[in-house]
Amino acid sequence: MLNAVGRARAAPRLGAMLLLASALLLPRAAWAQAASVTVEALLPNTAVLMINGQRKTLKAGASYQGVKLLSADANIAVLEINGERKRLGLNRNITTNYVAPERRQLDIPRNDRMQYITTAMVNGRSIQVMVDTGANVVAMNDRQALALGIDYQAGLPSKLETASGLVDAWVVNLPTVEVGGIRVENVRATVSEGDYPSTILLGMSFLQHVEMRERDGVLSLSRAW
Repeated sequence: MLNAVGRARAAPRLGAMLLLASALLLPRAAWAQAASVTVEALLPNTAVLMINGQRKTLKAGASYQGVKLLSADANIAVLEINGERKRLGLNRNITTNYVAPERRQLDIPRNDRMQYITTAMVNGRSIQVMVDTGANVVAMNDRQALALGIDYQAGLPSKLETASGLVDAWVVNLPTVEVGGIRVENVRATVSEGDYPSTILLGMSFLQHVEMRERDGVLSLSRAW
């Protein structure tokens, strides 16, 4: 049995993971500086890099100061700098300009039911969602999935515990979920048979990629873009 989400909650559990912050939907200006990168050591999917004078060991998918390691083997490190892919061998150096990502922020006021409701783009379509840190993943019912054009029955069959008991469910991966200009790719989700949840739950498979802060009934989501 897959315990994908908790029981529906009138108010999301924000708790200690939420910090105080200001409230404005405001992309911050990007800034640029020179990036100097030298490859000092290479291992499978791991590279030791000297980045702007700082030695960093990066695993594939990790980044530092705008330099992301895509892959590595004994001979070549494949890096992404400012959206451009570069291939560097051992003890090779590259100096380039990169633009640090801007930060996008969305503020969601709490409604009279103590819920944080906003609009998201799921599978390229607009839908209302509720922020719920008690949900492990994005969760929706089968009718909502069909309205979004999701072929959920091609996903992994499972069971989901709801207030009404166990129901059939499917685990799927959503190509993109975007909220207030904050976009996350390859987001795990569950689709359950029946009426639960009545509003799509924006769970931790999306929220783990953003910073969450709450103050005076306003929840702020932000992420470097």
